[in-house]
Amino acid sequence: MAGKSANRNPVAISDLATAILDPVLRKRAGISIGLVQSWDEIAGPRLASRSRPEKIQWPRRAHEDDPFEPATLVIACEGAAALYLQHETGEIIGRVNAFLGFAAIGRIKIVQKPVSSGGHKARPEPRPLSPAEKSKITGTVGKIEDDGLRASLERLGATILASRKPGT
Repeated sequence: MAGKSANRNPVAISDLATAILDPVLRKRAGISIGLVQSWDEIAGPRLASRSRPEKIQWPRRAHEDDPFEPATLVIACEGAAALYLQHETGEIIGRVNAFLGFAAIGRIKIVQKPVSSGGHKARPEPRPLSPAEKSKITGTVGKIEDDGLRASLERLGATILASRKPGT
């Protein structure tokens, strides 16, 4: 019994979840978890945060001998990102097909609806700086001759100090 448990290697929970959820997602939406998880790389950061692949719609075939026809990828998208996505459909189709390893997708259907981002939290409002902190920043960057650079460094210093607790 002890030898049997010693031979078992730990398995990541994400691998277990993928093994369980992938068949369900394939059956219900015709899409794999790998595609959903790789959406950031496929769509790019600008579109990935405001869109997500929903399902792959395969055309019905009357007979087994019918020729292969590419599927339609349905993408949920919010607001103005739909316009950007529409302009990049050719590129997205190419990237999805490269990810899948064959020409599976022939067109994209965009469905406008809210896309929950879940992972993005609003930043807390920075605390106001004390007069001593403001003068410390001004004194530190005061000798810089370039006005734009000095102003940028003052904003950076204020942001850094405002994120810390007072007195640290």
